Amino acid sequence: MPKVAVLDMQGKEVGSVELSDAIFGIEPNATVMHHMVKNYLANQRQGTQSALTRAEVSGGGKKPWRQKGTGHARQGSTRAPQWTHGGIVFAPKPRSYRYTVNRKVKRLAMKSAFSTKVIDNNLIVLDSIQLDEFKTKTIAAMLNALGADRKALIVLPEVNEKIIKSARNIPGVKTAQVNTLNVYDMLGADKLIVLKDAVSKIEEVYA
Repeated sequence: MPKVAVLDMQGKEVGSVELSDAIFGIEPNATVMHHMVKNYLANQRQGTQSALTRAEVSGGGKKPWRQKGTGHARQGSTRAPQWTHGGIVFAPKPRSYRYTVNRKVKRLAMKSAFSTKVIDNNLIVLDSIQLDEFKTKTIAAMLNALGADRKALIVLPEVNEKIIKSARNIPGVKTAQVNTLNVYDMLGADKLIVLKDAVSKIEEVYA
C-alpha cells in the first residue's frame, strides 16, 4: 500500500496514512484518462451556435440576370452561398455534444488519475483546514507552506462554504467534494490536496 505523510496547514508532518492499492496504486491507464477528458470538454459545450442556410436567408427570390448571353456565370439567386449576404453551406444548428461513458471506464479513469498523482508525488494529504472566518489570506499561506502555490485542487469531504469562498479568489486554485471530482480538474492541477477525512470517502466510493 502507498504510504503518504499527513501534513498540517503549516506544512509540518503530523502523521501518515496508508492508501488503498486498488485506488491509489494501480498502473495508470492514459487512454481512459484521455477519453474522460474529451468527454468532460464535450459535455461543457453549449452547442448554441446557429447560422442561416440559403433557404432561411431573406431575399433572393428573383433571378439576378437571364441565364444566357450576359457573359456572367449563371446565377439563380443572390442568396446562394457564393454571394455576399448569402446563406451558409452546411450551416451549424443548435445541438448537444453530450455523450455518456461507461461506469467502469469512469472508475478506471478516476483511479488512474489518483495513482498518477501518487506516482508523481503530487498528492498531499492534509490533516484538516481550520478557518474561523472567510479568509483568502489564510488559504494562500497554507498553499504556500505546502508548496502548492500554483495550480491546486483541494478535495473536501463535504461542502464547506468558508473554505470554498476563501479559496475561489486565488488564481489556479479549485475546490471539489468527493462526489464532484472529475479527471479533467485532477490532471489539470499541479498538486492534489486531499483532506484526511476525504481519503476514506474516496476509498469508500471507488473501492
